[in-house]
Amino acid sequence: METSAQEENLKDLEKRREEAALGGGEKRIEAQHKKGKMTARERLAKLFDAGSFEEIDRFVTHRCTDFGMDKKQFAGDGVVTGVGRIQGRTAFCYAQDFTVLGGSLGEMMAQKICKVQDLALKNGGPCIAINDSGGARIQEGVTSLAGYGEIFFRNTIASGVVPQISIILGPCAGGAVYSPGITDFIFMAQETSHMFITGPKVIKTVLNEEVSFEDLGGAMTHASKSGVCHFALESEDAVLESVRRLLGYLPQNNLEDPPASEARDAADREAPALDTLVPDNPNQPYDMLDVIRPVVDDGVFEEVHRHWAGSILVGFARLAGRVVGVVGNQPNMLAGTLDINASIKGARFVRFCDAFNVPLVVFTDVPGFLPGTDQEHGGIIRNGAKLIYAFSEATVPKLTVITRKAYGGAYIVMNSKHLGADWNLAWPSSEIAVMGPKGAVEIVSRKEMEAAEDKAAAEAKLIEAYREKFANPYVASRHGFLDDVILPRETRPKLIAGLKALEGKRETRPPKKHGNIPL
Repeated sequence: METSAQEENLKDLEKRREEAALGGGEKRIEAQHKKGKMTARERLAKLFDAGSFEEIDRFVTHRCTDFGMDKKQFAGDGVVTGVGRIQGRTAFCYAQDFTVLGGSLGEMMAQKICKVQDLALKNGGPCIAINDSGGARIQEGVTSLAGYGEIFFRNTIASGVVPQISIILGPCAGGAVYSPGITDFIFMAQETSHMFITGPKVIKTVLNEEVSFEDLGGAMTHASKSGVCHFALESEDAVLESVRRLLGYLPQNNLEDPPASEARDAADREAPALDTLVPDNPNQPYDMLDVIRPVVDDGVFEEVHRHWAGSILVGFARLAGRVVGVVGNQPNMLAGTLDINASIKGARFVRFCDAFNVPLVVFTDVPGFLPGTDQEHGGIIRNGAKLIYAFSEATVPKLTVITRKAYGGAYIVMNSKHLGADWNLAWPSSEIAVMGPKGAVEIVSRKEMEAAEDKAAAEAKLIEAYREKFANPYVASRHGFLDDVILPRETRPKLIAGLKALEGKRETRPPKKHGNIPL
């Protein structure tokens, strides 16, 4: 029996789909697996809800004929693009396919990526990029560079409109790194992910420096030293699961609120252990995570930038089912001082939360800005100003709890009432002052100390007097700079009450094209 033309067409389509699904072919897929890496389609299958991903532009191929490229045609041209659902919510994605021409970016691959970016922006959904590419496709010359420019432009236009997430699961080098650099969050897998502007060979040639791929641009390097990477995880599976988890805290776009969930944790639950958490010795550290976790729903805190700028903590949590962005000084690291990196880390996170309607909850224990010539010459003034700018600019509900020290300019910077915070609380252990008691006494009581016969005893007495007069929350309360002084155990219900009170907050800023943040 003869096969009809229609049946032939159907068979031809199935064959073409099968060929496209193989990317660069079975040998290259095997080589990808030997490196401990998944293929583009395997990654998409793990990232998206089962069976939900719809591929687009499956049969696109490049148009280059130079250097024998006319004989190297692969359906899809090295990137898989489409839309699917993650935890039931729509997300747009492109995944570079290293098995096809090393995942190199040419004219048509760039067009596919730009199409997905445009779809995400028009439809108000997150845009996720899975990067695994050798860089620009040299055979296509300037058109590949033009493609990068088109992608960067769309990253910039979409910034603050839809969440943008970059997943690095292989090489990402040269100009290609700047697309992730513009996006909101970067994920990397240890050992197999690498980002750098120039590779080890170029560095060896130009500077005669020997450096490995991992030390130059590996996941932990960028997570702990450069701050480029927000999440560094042990495997591709862990990365993809972490991305799914993060998206559960984010809205689809800047016109929506983050997804609320039904709270199992009682809103009026107190945490008695907090009453004795802060040490009597003001110089003794404690872990701010031991404050945050008992306060938030079910003790779950999704920390961001965990390995970088450790004197400040940032991340997502829920209070009574509502998503909040948490910022907290970390007394365990550099006494919780604000340095250059901590200021940048905090400001970037605050601005993301404000862009996407995530209320801010701040836990303050800050003795000041980190002193030293390295900090001054590195621009602590310019970088510290970023945190001031971010908190002042933010119009989402802003709540602060001062647990212990809040000294000088750092007190102002950490979401004080003076920067527009809405709900400012303090524990009885808090000390709100221009500076610490010892430093203050050395300045204001210098002559009295010099005249004393027993200088040590005189200093101790003056310090204690200063503590009683200034190093407590009640002076600030009298001025209305604090809304309440609370028992530490009450922190959770008090914050939830504040969030409830601020649900209808509406605040506008003067019309302008944009501000000029001190970059």
